[in-house]
Amino acid sequence: MTEPNGERNERITEAEHAIMEVIWDRHPVSASEVCDDVCESRGWSMPTVKTLLSRLVSKGALATEPAGRKFLYSPLIERADYVGGESRRLVDRLFGGRAVSLFAHLAENEALTDEDLGEIERLLKEMRK
Repeated sequence: MTEPNGERNERITEAEHAIMEVIWDRHPVSASEVCDDVCESRGWSMPTVKTLLSRLVSKGALATEPAGRKFLYSPLIERADYVGGESRRLVDRLFGGRAVSLFAHLAENEALTDEDLGEIERLLKEMRK
């Protein structure tokens, strides 16, 4: 999943991300526990969850450990690292690598609330210290 230079070589799909969210929130976790969290809301079955877990193990995002007749899954990548990488890719791909263009787009499309703007201002002040 992660190259020596810190870059991931395989992206996590939206479906795999749903699995990762469960595992980040509570781990180690079994496939049946993951299914309990996501199968009904997404219309998935246990084989779907097991396929996604297998893909995430192959990508190096998850570790497995045997626990009797089942496996327990734990994350090998941190949520913050994943979010940071995806955020950077989004800004690079859609906004020419400039975060200010992202904020301008959100502001122009009224996607930022007054609360959002206040939080951004607080973050900017903290960064300048």
